[in-house]
Amino acid sequence: MTAPRSPGPAVRTGGAPAGSVRRSRDVPALVARAQEGDARAVARLITLVESGDELLPQVAAALAPHTGRAQVIGLTGSPGVGKSTTTNELVRALRARDHRVGVLAVDPSSPFTGGAILGDRVRMQDHATDSGVYIRSMSSRGHLGGLAAATPQAVRVLEGAGCDVVLVETVGVGQAEVEVASLADTTLVLLAPGMGDAIQAVKAGILEIADVFLVNKADRDGADATVRDIQGMIALGERGPGTWRPRVVRAVATRGEGIDDLVTAIEKHRGWLVEHGELRHRREARAAAEVEAIALGTLRDRMGSLRAGTPLAGLAARVADGVLDPYAAAAELLDELGHHAG
Repeated sequence: MTAPRSPGPAVRTGGAPAGSVRRSRDVPALVARAQEGDARAVARLITLVESGDELLPQVAAALAPHTGRAQVIGLTGSPGVGKSTTTNELVRALRARDHRVGVLAVDPSSPFTGGAILGDRVRMQDHATDSGVYIRSMSSRGHLGGLAAATPQAVRVLEGAGCDVVLVETVGVGQAEVEVASLADTTLVLLAPGMGDAIQAVKAGILEIADVFLVNKADRDGADATVRDIQGMIALGERGPGTWRPRVVRAVATRGEGIDDLVTAIEKHRGWLVEHGELRHRREARAAAEVEAIALGTLRDRMGSLRAGTPLAGLAARVADGVLDPYAAAAELLDELGHHAG
């Protein structure tokens, strides 16, 4: 179910397949085709999600009964640690277990053009002819946190399309890239020796979100030291009885070494999540974050319309003149929003 290749240039915005601008807008039909494994229908649904199409509420409603079953695995880490290669090998291992797999690879976008190179799909061409795999590159479009704003809804599309496992590969921007932890059931943090990660291990940030650490390129000098540093960091953490202790796995992804150990660690974490009720907790937290993001987006749209109608500009002028304080102005703006909503 790999996304159809496009003959166009490598750099474009959004990652939508070429020629998808005017396709079917019959949402129930698209969802039905996606459930049957139609890659074009899946691509079209994700394009509707990415573009914020007016049909998005219908898409979400149609997908809702078919979501919540897939295992969502996030992969993050600094550029150059081998995220795409590891993702490629994880897909291979999961397909060997007869899982249908979806991959969302988020690439950074240009702050000038909004375009993205979307190169991760190129590294995963081993699965291009496998109907049990769907790979989609997404542009971050300036969204911070390592994901695209549309990623949560794109995950729902892949769940609705019957994927057993959805792999979400982040941009790879450093310690602030923690948003994936709120989206994934299991978060993998990739490290590599010789890239400064031994020092980063003692810092707060991205390394605190890991359920599983993968020390990739473990055939390099310094791998043992990196493993020791991570294990030392884990030992320093305070954990109550029954809490999950992050696993540390070594791998050489380019040779497929250690990938079976990685899958075993993921499966153990999945078992722990189910046993302790944490899977339900994480998914409710994920749903809450989605609802909040949609509500805030709606509020921002309404504020934009108010800005055009001058209420916000008038309030800003009064604040600038010292006639009104910003908290009182915000209260008036919220009252105005409520009035418009009514």
